[in-house]
Amino acid sequence: MSANSSAGGQLLWQGPVCTGWRQDLEGALYHLANCFLLLGFMGGSGVYGCFYLFGFLGTGYLCCMLWGWFHACGLDVVLWSFLTTAACALQLALLVYRLRGDTLPEEFHLLYKTLCLPLQVPLQTYKEIVHCCEERVLTLATDQTYAVEGETPINRLSLLLSGRVRVSQDGQFLHYIFPYQFMDSPEWESLQPSEEGVFQVTLTAETACSYISWPRKSLHLLLAKERYISRLFSALLGYDISEKLYALNDKLFAKFGLRFDIRLPSLYHVLGPAAPDTGTESEKDDEDVREPATSSPRATPTSVQQTPPCSPSPAATNPPAPPSRARMSRSDSGVLASRTPLQSYSQVMSRGQAPLAPIHTPEL
Repeated sequence: MSANSSAGGQLLWQGPVCTGWRQDLEGALYHLANCFLLLGFMGGSGVYGCFYLFGFLGTGYLCCMLWGWFHACGLDVVLWSFLTTAACALQLALLVYRLRGDTLPEEFHLLYKTLCLPLQVPLQTYKEIVHCCEERVLTLATDQTYAVEGETPINRLSLLLSGRVRVSQDGQFLHYIFPYQFMDSPEWESLQPSEEGVFQVTLTAETACSYISWPRKSLHLLLAKERYISRLFSALLGYDISEKLYALNDKLFAKFGLRFDIRLPSLYHVLGPAAPDTGTESEKDDEDVREPATSSPRATPTSVQQTPPCSPSPAATNPPAPPSRARMSRSDSGVLASRTPLQSYSQVMSRGQAPLAPIHTPEL
């Protein structure tokens, strides 16, 4: 036992001593192979790091195999170098296959660069979102409807990729939807996951459009499972809805020349066409407004004060025609509004500022 241990220690610490060193150096292939191996072992991590690593290692072992075949003339050197070269080549082929399998279509790649990359959304997270819509791109022909008011159920969420969609209600144009905007974000936010509903507007394609669509149930399951994706969709949908509200506000500004507060109730009645009896109702409102003003002591003429209480007033028997609201000056409207409960609203409107939402919205 002691003899074996002494022999092992002698081989470990002393080893065979070279009787003579070769005077000539190895060929260029040997040194080139070691250079490639040195560069290969300096590779990093990740997909591109693996490409770098296995690319240089495979090239280095290939040079070793050629050196063993032409200069060393050793079968063992050739075989081991061939096996390592083949292993590196197989790793490179596997990486290429995985990259080709993970490649997104052109539409989804452009969507990622436009919408998600500025928000620093990880690519793997984006692939989960795309997988939820089955990587399908749907199309709409010109004048084809995506949703019909009061008929189409709210069972999906869609994002426009190209083209332009017109949104209308009762035949009245509201606003446009442009690429990389959600087509039904207000409808999505208006319902809980367990609720059902139908569209309150009509969406019609003005040009040839392409869009992607997530089924409602599948997307709700994904949002419930992934908290980061849920927060991402909440931010994107909130921004999209605010853009639609500002589009409605700009339409009001172009129509009336005043900036309205987007929180005003009954905003659609301001946008919508005037009903046939709108003028009659406005005249009745003006009569109701002028009656208290006529009965006040300062505004009542002298002849009216001398009449008996039982006789009807001239203003009541033959009221003057109220001026049209479209032609009424801002000063007149301010005086008229000062006698009504909407004094603050009319004063703000006369200054051209955005009013706060009143309890009773005046007809515009």
